[in-house]
Amino acid sequence: MLIPFKLIPRTEPSFKMQIIVPFIVVILTLLAGLTIFMTLGVDPQTAFKAYFIDPLSSLYGVSEWLLKALPLCLIGLGLAVAYRAQVWNIGAEGQLVMGGIFATATMVYAQNAITSGALVIVMIFAGILGGMVWAGLAAWMRTKFNANEILTTLMLVYVAQSILQYLLVGTVDNTAPLQDPMGAGFPQSQMFPANATLPLLGNIIPALSSTRLHVGILLLLIVVPLMWVFAKRSFVGFQMTVAGLAPKAANYAGFKTNRLIWLALLISGGLAGLAGALEVAGPVGQLQESWRPGYGFTAIIVAFLGRLHPVGVLIGALLMALLTLGGEALQISMSLPQSVSLLFQGLLLMFLLSADVLVNYRVVWRK
Repeated sequence: MLIPFKLIPRTEPSFKMQIIVPFIVVILTLLAGLTIFMTLGVDPQTAFKAYFIDPLSSLYGVSEWLLKALPLCLIGLGLAVAYRAQVWNIGAEGQLVMGGIFATATMVYAQNAITSGALVIVMIFAGILGGMVWAGLAAWMRTKFNANEILTTLMLVYVAQSILQYLLVGTVDNTAPLQDPMGAGFPQSQMFPANATLPLLGNIIPALSSTRLHVGILLLLIVVPLMWVFAKRSFVGFQMTVAGLAPKAANYAGFKTNRLIWLALLISGGLAGLAGALEVAGPVGQLQESWRPGYGFTAIIVAFLGRLHPVGVLIGALLMALLTLGGEALQISMSLPQSVSLLFQGLLLMFLLSADVLVNYRVVWRK
């Protein structure tokens, strides 16, 4: 039996379909979710309410939603920069972890040398540096040995997690360098003092006093427009886009490909490290050996869901944060496993990759 339609290549990617496809993906994901809930014997209306409405039904819930979206958006923005240049950074999770490690090490070893008001700022810059160093290793291997950055960035995730374990657990003969000396051997750092944590917005806006929102959320007001200007209005951003779409044309134009690879990975790694620093200096308040947030992997979906556009990435981060919170709400209210949330995320990515073909191909029905 012949397929009743065929795909005709477009002369250029369809801008209209780039806008429509994310909405198609969300609708397909909701329909798939309806099927999942019915299969599990759960009332779909109650489940959808618990998944999408209840997490945002209070000010505290909205604040937690924004806190979840913050690292996803920052990492997604960095990945979008790299992916536009066809530099496939898959290891933002490791860069996130290294950002948290560098920020924590700064707190532990420099808190007596840095004035109290500047400590948290230095920690944030240290976190950015940590992410850039870790991404820089992949950039060095790509430009020096032509090593595939998909593999190197992914493998470095596990190296970063092993370093985290060593720093908080130690070895048989050595004390863990970042372990809390008063923590009875638990694999965690000391709780960050007040001058090493991000100020809460509730201290400025009394209406938010019951939430955990911190001033780090305000960085989105700076980073999102900055990434838009970089991608759409800067010459370097133009070079990276051309290098991604037409590498031969970029080489012919004299663009320095290795420099663009370094820049793409350093930007994406720096933003992932920033997210890690904000996490340990914000909601978490300490570094823990069990810290496996998964934001670096989820942000890959965020970047593609947002069409690699800064505003789209912000919207994608809000959606993925809602899916995460909704999964936790389902666990509590309906005793459903956390894997339901992961299933939603997987379906979202699958539908996105499938529907993306509509951007470059037209569907023509056979007569």
